[in-house]
Amino acid sequence: MEALGIRRDDLEEKFVKSSGRGGQKVNKTSSAAFIRHRPTGLTAKVGKHRSQHLNRFLALRQLVENIEAQLTGKVPARDLKAEKIRKQKARRKRKSRKKQEESPPNPDVS
Repeated sequence: MEALGIRRDDLEEKFVKSSGRGGQKVNKTSSAAFIRHRPTGLTAKVGKHRSQHLNRFLALRQLVENIEAQLTGKVPARDLKAEKIRKQKARRKRKSRKKQEESPPNPDVS
């Protein structure tokens, strides 16, 4: 954070209610971390885990990656990975559509 010039004073932290897995614990407590960097306006929200401290750490790490990406112009590794998975799914979808179009209709099914 120091190398990028990010100060703790520039960060605004909030803890909000999370959603998803975790059951009643997630519905009752504010465990999701929402961090905003005031000078750049970039935000990060993580509610992946039931622990507030772990979510805070992950959100801060994600925010630093976003700020670094904005300053250097590099694409974060998680974005590259997500793009790769999206392309794979699209390729599989095209392949299965093509198979369905090529197969003859089954006369036994009515």
